[in-house]
Amino acid sequence: MSEVAEVVRRRGGTATFGQLRAIVSLRAIRTALDRGVITRIAKGVYALPPATDPLATARAQGGVVSHLSAAVLHGFAVLDLPDKPQVTVPRGQHRRLSPLDCQLFWADHVPSDGGCTGKLRTVLDCARTFPFAAGLSVADSALRLGVIDRSQLAVAAGELAGPGSRRARRVAAAADGRSESPLESVLRSLLIEAGIDGFEPQVVIRDGAFSARVDLGHRELLLALEADSFAHHGTRNALTRDCRRHTNLTIRGWRLLRFSWEDVMFDPEWVLDAVCQATAGSAGHHNPHDIGVARGTRRAAGRL
Repeated sequence: MSEVAEVVRRRGGTATFGQLRAIVSLRAIRTALDRGVITRIAKGVYALPPATDPLATARAQGGVVSHLSAAVLHGFAVLDLPDKPQVTVPRGQHRRLSPLDCQLFWADHVPSDGGCTGKLRTVLDCARTFPFAAGLSVADSALRLGVIDRSQLAVAAGELAGPGSRRARRVAAAADGRSESPLESVLRSLLIEAGIDGFEPQVVIRDGAFSARVDLGHRELLLALEADSFAHHGTRNALTRDCRRHTNLTIRGWRLLRFSWEDVMFDPEWVLDAVCQATAGSAGHHNPHDIGVARGTRRAAGRL
């Protein structure tokens, strides 16, 4: 059960059934639900308790579920689960509930039916309200799910005005549905904010019978970055596959930098320093031409 909770926590506080099932057993999920270790907050979406019903809170407040709470209901991956429901009410409406019960936002033309903001509106709300990494995580997830497209997001962000509109346009310009997890989105956001260009999400490296996909790849520098969230490498088969993949990438000239959740979330300066050193061609840099020269030199030496 602790394993199930850890998967949910490492995914930002929520996980879909498919995301859980890819790592833990169906029995473990059912047991965690029965014992209250996780709770179902929407169809096929689970979270860590306590999880106050955001729809009930929105109805009580006279507004709609919005921002990260709405993102969770839509099934978007979020960086951090809100500690209390986030609700938007019509501008000028007074608070009905205690600040401890919900986080309020005010806007024009808000229905008071206790529903939820639409998918596009939710992405824009998160993009204009929260830090770049959090907004990008939600936008990447929405694009990945195919519920909105990039042109739709860009147009809508361009029409925004007022506080946060510039931040929303920045998120819209950077959003990429190829990103597969919030941790990948955060790692990419660090690069973007540091002005480090050239990295693409989910780059496929293929050579003959070998094929691998890396979280972020720089094709020109043959440099790959991976955001290692909660996953299992404890079995001998998993360790063998991981080692062979790493070796196969290396002999094809690719350097692989792997960063943990703790690295990306709590020591971004170290992450950026490591990437900067690698992009500058620090010790250990090589490329396929160098490998070919080295192989040729060894063959020539063997003939002497």
